[in-house]
Amino acid sequence: MSARVSECRDLRVEYLRAPIGIGTRRPRFSWIVDHAQDTYELEVSTRDGRLVWTAGPVESAETSLVEYAGDEIASNTVYVWRVRSRTADGAWTPWAESSFETALLDAADWVAAWVEPAQQDTLVERWSIVDWIRGLGPDTALEDRLRPPQLLRQRVKVHDGLSRARLYATARGVYSAFVNGIRADDQVLAPGSDAYEHRLSVQAYDITAALTAGENVLGVALADGWWAGRLGLTGSSGQFGTRLSAIWQLHLDYADGTSQTVASGGDVRSAVGPWEYADLFVGERFDRRAVPAGWDRAGFDDGDWMPVTEVSRDHELLRPFTGEPIRRILELPAVAITETADGTIVDFGQVIAGRVRLHLHDTTPGQRVVIEHTEVLAADGSWFDNIVGINKEQRDVFIAAGGDDEWEPEFTFHGFRYARVSGLSAPLPAEDIVAVVIASDLEQTGAFTASDARLDRLHQNVVWSQRGNFLSVPTDCPQRERAGWTGDIQAFVGAASNNAQVVPFLSRWLDNLRADQLPDGRIPIFSPRSPFDADAAARADGIGSIVAAAGWSDAIATVPWTMYERYGDRRVLEENYDAMLRWIEFQKTAASSGLPDALVDADLSDERLRRQSLLYNTGMHFGDWLTPSTMEGRPIHEAIGIAPALTSEYVAPMFQAQTLTIAALAAKVLGKKSDAAVFTARAADVRSAFAAEHIDAEGDLPILLQGVYVLALAFDMVPTELRSRTAERLVNMIRERGDRLDTGFLSTPYLLDVLWDSGYPGVARSLLWQSEMPSWLYEVDNGATTIWESWDAITPGGEIRAMSFNHYAQGSVDDWLHRRVAGIRPTSPGYRTAVLEPDFEIGVDHVRAHVGTPYGPLAVEWTRAGDSISVITNVPHGVAATLKTGQTQRTLSPGVNSHQFPLNAVHTVHR
Repeated sequence: MSARVSECRDLRVEYLRAPIGIGTRRPRFSWIVDHAQDTYELEVSTRDGRLVWTAGPVESAETSLVEYAGDEIASNTVYVWRVRSRTADGAWTPWAESSFETALLDAADWVAAWVEPAQQDTLVERWSIVDWIRGLGPDTALEDRLRPPQLLRQRVKVHDGLSRARLYATARGVYSAFVNGIRADDQVLAPGSDAYEHRLSVQAYDITAALTAGENVLGVALADGWWAGRLGLTGSSGQFGTRLSAIWQLHLDYADGTSQTVASGGDVRSAVGPWEYADLFVGERFDRRAVPAGWDRAGFDDGDWMPVTEVSRDHELLRPFTGEPIRRILELPAVAITETADGTIVDFGQVIAGRVRLHLHDTTPGQRVVIEHTEVLAADGSWFDNIVGINKEQRDVFIAAGGDDEWEPEFTFHGFRYARVSGLSAPLPAEDIVAVVIASDLEQTGAFTASDARLDRLHQNVVWSQRGNFLSVPTDCPQRERAGWTGDIQAFVGAASNNAQVVPFLSRWLDNLRADQLPDGRIPIFSPRSPFDADAAARADGIGSIVAAAGWSDAIATVPWTMYERYGDRRVLEENYDAMLRWIEFQKTAASSGLPDALVDADLSDERLRRQSLLYNTGMHFGDWLTPSTMEGRPIHEAIGIAPALTSEYVAPMFQAQTLTIAALAAKVLGKKSDAAVFTARAADVRSAFAAEHIDAEGDLPILLQGVYVLALAFDMVPTELRSRTAERLVNMIRERGDRLDTGFLSTPYLLDVLWDSGYPGVARSLLWQSEMPSWLYEVDNGATTIWESWDAITPGGEIRAMSFNHYAQGSVDDWLHRRVAGIRPTSPGYRTAVLEPDFEIGVDHVRAHVGTPYGPLAVEWTRAGDSISVITNVPHGVAATLKTGQTQRTLSPGVNSHQFPLNAVHTVHR
């Protein structure tokens, strides 16, 4: 018998280590091994040792997402699981053990009532997009119309012998839970953003250690959040509802085998908290003097508190929370402090999403300290508010009780790099102020660094924009809109998957997106989508009326498929397949029922009518949004409509064809062979019709814009015999702009790959290194610490524009850095097979990068010195990887390997 090998490690259930609150009856198990596995054995038991499933021995090399297939999983239950692995020579690892706990899996598991504290109805603004652009809004003071957060408390009697306590809670609003004065855990802004009309996430807390025998108190602080607060482009409030409420259920298990359930209901009492208001956009105003001391502890007299109202026992929309919650993930110190007549300006050196924590000394009762936030200062260093719009003050106010104090807002966050603090009685020392970064606490699984500092900064800008916008849902920007725009994430999902473990996070968002899908199959342009959003679109004209759009709505296909490619997660395709098909059928119906405006009165042949009936090319779309040449030299309100008008007719059917292709591939993975054949044929028909309608004999398209050419090549819309001519025309357009890109929102993610695959890697490299606007390094050279919304957010003349300085979509280039510059690419789903093919001619001397795979990090480091290249690879067991250099390739063995090549052996031909 061979020597014993090391045990399985990094045990996970649904991507998480020893999770509580798992919301599926079919959990999947993953582990990592440091050997070539040929067989595994897996067992799942209840906490008392009852075996509920045995898998194996199973002859398989798989260590990722092994699906449970035992007795039915129960709610609110602890399970213990263990796994061992056998090598090819017959040696078994020791058993490795972990655990997981289930949530309340069914509505029938709930007995609690939704409880509503006493509160005043408030005026709810209903502004249209037109009103917002014109700057119209109510005349009365903003603070007068913001509702104060509420405090709720419930007495809980606990018996001797408590062994386990789990709290399940959620709210219409955002809440913080406390047990005997101790936070239930370290998450913030629970339950996060959801499509509240259709689903509402429930958090699970282990509060065993916080409870004692006798009287205990469960406290809940409840604020507006995404439910009732100000959201989106208009900053209108009450978009889902105007009345705050909460629900919770506490499950107590005792050593003697008995259990107890404590549920929210009529015994809960409430009072107004120490906040005058707390809003995600506006900020919060907190009065330390108004804190009822001990309100969340036993012994507090709540006799003058108000009873709550039991508003319903509706549990049908409750869903166990998926993935990692929002947490405080980093703290940044002040890097510079400047005293001005209007306050102290603090530079934290980095644009973030978060808030400021202050340490205050010798305050006087009633002293008012104000914190304002911005992402950028004016060119002269003075304060500049870059957030355009109303109801987005991003201003926090603290009223002191006197003496020393520490304060951080509870129910808001801001997009900022700079804070201006006023109302201080003395200069602010740097150690007394920190920026607290908040985000969904995703595991960072990838990295990229190069010998050029600007490429390093570009990568870090992408990481920071992802961090700032992956906050509950994938948003467009953390300061102005905070909406889950589908177009942004479909452009960025590849880059996102390199940097972090995104499957649980994006799966939860996709749950919301499917819930928001309209009955006719349309996928909305953002999710969560409120009743206010639906009403606003119905009343608007032009761009404001768009509900679904090419490229944006196609996220229902692009995002799941990319996740499958990067993680090998078949379930993400299963969950989204039907929604994908419904969107495809909407496109088909729209294609067959209308013509583009220019063709409505044209005398078309039967053949042209047939072709047009295949193409989804009508309706309002964003097109290749923000194409640079359509924006330059024009006021934004005039410019934003140009690219949609010019490109939508061509962009829409191209994405239609791409989505059909993805659906065919997904159908094949899911074993739906007839579906796969149908969608493959339909995709071919759309491409053929498009080429006949729009591509001439020279390979040219109707409009000379780079983005349209990029998408035509990326989505295989150009007949094979014309591709080289079309690519040549694209390159000529790039050259004519001085080696500068002119691609919009939808086409930029494909630009460099199209050039590379068309035989123009040198042009792709030139675009990467371009430092004139528009370019990625122009932003870096102008001090960017995140990715900008607009390439010219700071103009070449130094003007600071009122734009978002934290939009990740154009950061899709980071995926190219990993796949082409570092050269790490999957060649089968989940990196089961992969190629490492670095670009040694990119113009740097050293690159080091890794990505997370289901089997561990896959890494490459290469160094160019003189006439030789050194490459170090690190391949995890479970990944079959090949190193490609020039015309040669080497099969890589697991573990660390070193390689040396003469430079002339790795040279690539470029034009």
